[in-house]
Amino acid sequence: MLNAMSINSTVIRPTQPENSTAFKVLGAISLAHMMNDMIQSILLAIYPMLKDDFSLSFAQIGLITLVYQITASLLQPLIGHYTDKHPQPYSLTIGMGSTLLGLLLLSVAPSFPFLLLAAVLVGTGSSVFHPESSRIARMASGGQHGLAQSLFQVGGNVGSALGPLCAALIILPHGQGSVAWFSLAALLAMIVLLQIGRWYERNRGLLALRTKRAANAIELPRNKIIMALVVLGVLVFSKYFYMASMSSYLTFYLMEKFDLSVRTSQLYLFVFLAAVAVGTIAGGPIGDRIGRKRVIWASILGVAPFTLLLPHANLFWTGILVVIIGLILASAFSAIVVYAQELVPGKTGMIAGLFFGFAFGMGGVGAAALGNLADATSISYVYSVCAYLPLLGIVAALLPDTETRSPTRQ
Repeated sequence: MLNAMSINSTVIRPTQPENSTAFKVLGAISLAHMMNDMIQSILLAIYPMLKDDFSLSFAQIGLITLVYQITASLLQPLIGHYTDKHPQPYSLTIGMGSTLLGLLLLSVAPSFPFLLLAAVLVGTGSSVFHPESSRIARMASGGQHGLAQSLFQVGGNVGSALGPLCAALIILPHGQGSVAWFSLAALLAMIVLLQIGRWYERNRGLLALRTKRAANAIELPRNKIIMALVVLGVLVFSKYFYMASMSSYLTFYLMEKFDLSVRTSQLYLFVFLAAVAVGTIAGGPIGDRIGRKRVIWASILGVAPFTLLLPHANLFWTGILVVIIGLILASAFSAIVVYAQELVPGKTGMIAGLFFGFAFGMGGVGAAALGNLADATSISYVYSVCAYLPLLGIVAALLPDTETRSPTRQ
């Protein structure tokens, strides 16, 4: 059995009632997540501009995404594992500082290597932000873990949707230097995260109490827990490889197939990411009510008919399908993270870091691999291949039923 984490919080009396959901904290961490991911999505959203300004190939575009997401994915579980044992309430503010530096470098980068360095700094900030902020969401949940995780994640999804819109309205018309204006969002996020850190420091005991209860509720043997984590990894691979095709190359696909302008194609990307935000906020609460396994199953496998139709649709139906795909596919990740955290009580940060990191890693590998495939074939061919990825959702049938062992409120 995996042991509960040992947090030196017994001498810290929480100021937040154990069964009370701290919606102000969830709202604040979601707001910080929105600003964090808006900044990060700007990097993806200005790919067409960077491609023209620096004469980049699709493979180099994929490499930028790979460097950013691999940096985040490799560090996240390590940071999460460390902070499970040694809580760092103010690490979120420091991580956002790294994101700020990356953003400023991106605004003045003179060459491709500097773009890669900016991506590394932004990725490092992300690697600090996600494990700790996911832990805070669980601390503030009042037992409504799916709802809390969805509220936290939807902030990131809204930010990811705003990035392309900001790029289309501000950065593309005014050029690379205008990226620096978004440093104001990073500064605001640092102020918000400083306040969250103070709440975190006062309420570390909440996580220890809930971890102890969760550990007593889990009855699965170790081998089944490991198998379930592997299955979840396969599902994350399927979801984020496909998401990489949408977030990194949807604009190029629309420009190639339908001869749209950069700005118009960015608006389609905004619509897709907005649908992802709506799907994310729905997935967690639904999982709290009907079971996380059902949500995971329906989200990954259920989107397959629509991804298979997308490469054959005209522009009108492409817009409709993009919304449907975003809504359905996004509902899984909150359920996946909470399901995994309940499988491995006491490792909240490590599990959050592992799955956020693996998701980013798969997105990075996917972006690089699909970029090379697009260079060798075409963007349209990439979407024809990726359409089959959600069929891997069939492996969700192998997940054990845990809801009877893990009550919704702990």
